[in-house]
Amino acid sequence: MNGVSSGRIYTSATTPVNSPYSTQLLNAVNKKLNNPDQAESYPYWPNTLEVFLATRLPKDHTVSTGKLTGFIASFVICYNQFMKQFIDLPKLKEGDQVGIISPSEGLPGLFPWVQDLGLKRLHDVFGLVSIEYPTTRQMKAPLKARAQDVMEAFKDTSNKAVIASIGGDDQIELLKYLEPQVFVNNPKPFFGYSDNTHLHNFLWCLGIPSYYGGSIMTQYAMQENMHDLTVKYIKKALFEGGEADLDVSEEFNDESLDWSIKENLNKPRKMELNDGWFWSGTKNTKGVLWGGCMESLLEEFTVGKYLPSENDLFDTVLFLESAGDIPEPWLVEYLLVGMAKRDWFNKFRAVLIGRPKAWEFDKQKSTAEKSAYRNKQRRVILSTIREYNEEIPIIQNIDFGHTDPQIVLPVGGMVKVDSTSQKITISY
Repeated sequence: MNGVSSGRIYTSATTPVNSPYSTQLLNAVNKKLNNPDQAESYPYWPNTLEVFLATRLPKDHTVSTGKLTGFIASFVICYNQFMKQFIDLPKLKEGDQVGIISPSEGLPGLFPWVQDLGLKRLHDVFGLVSIEYPTTRQMKAPLKARAQDVMEAFKDTSNKAVIASIGGDDQIELLKYLEPQVFVNNPKPFFGYSDNTHLHNFLWCLGIPSYYGGSIMTQYAMQENMHDLTVKYIKKALFEGGEADLDVSEEFNDESLDWSIKENLNKPRKMELNDGWFWSGTKNTKGVLWGGCMESLLEEFTVGKYLPSENDLFDTVLFLESAGDIPEPWLVEYLLVGMAKRDWFNKFRAVLIGRPKAWEFDKQKSTAEKSAYRNKQRRVILSTIREYNEEIPIIQNIDFGHTDPQIVLPVGGMVKVDSTSQKITISY
């Protein structure tokens, strides 16, 4: 292929050779060549184009317009051929059926009234029909049986999406029983978070996008009512698609109510004022979302065989959030240093951090203690990443993860980070 060396060029966005984007790239390269030391001249300058030009253009940067066009054309061809590809999944419509699974913990069997409320909301608020599988309400179901239910839910052509009831702590053990071809042949949207990070990552590596968030027992069965912000982004993911600017909630909750007391389903949760986003960095950028729950990703790092390939992570946007375990800051630092030592922070285009949960039944912190915990985690994240990358945008305290209201994130979807206006735009 003209202009391609033995090294592959990877990226995360499609660009036809004759598209306006190619013209923008060409103009940006012209500016870069005329003043190679200047800051980014193109607002979403791909890391891989930087590498491509550095290895192919003459050292004195003298090149004809015709040859430069050839360089860009070759780059775009590589951009398309070797990028991490994600398929387009159809949106749902009212009356569609969705499969409900419990690939981690079978808590619907322990608290069926919570699961029932979630399924009722799925029907009443979103107009969808649900079907459960043999292990959906089974505590401590065998891993093989849970894996079989996951595959059956995807194979069932009547299901237009698959939603997890809840998270758990052993889903990584389930992955070895999954047959990748089942999902490649039957792709559909999957919703869940926390321990479901493993299934999201499994699908991501297959080029199948999914949605981080929106579990039945937590978001759908929220005590008293679902949060409006949560409903908005679930509808965006399920039905509407398109781009959406992320909102900032005015208040949030991270203190649960006891599910064993049925009357709690009618009580509102305690809400606190939101501090808003904490934004560090001035770059404008974009990339494909990859990430998940910190505790689950620590497991994947330890196992070492389910992570994406190094090249697939070029030009991605990392998203992270911590679970109800309320991990000590050193564990968060441990994960980030592991990523840094793999040089991932020179592959990521930006970092999005969900607001950390700071209260659990066995760790009932006061309001002041919770605030101190969140502040400490933010400082650790910022200082650790900045040690390895001084410029990457880092935005913390976003409404996704284990606090509510919850924004559902499209894993494998495109996200734009505009540091100039401090705006995040996501493609659903």
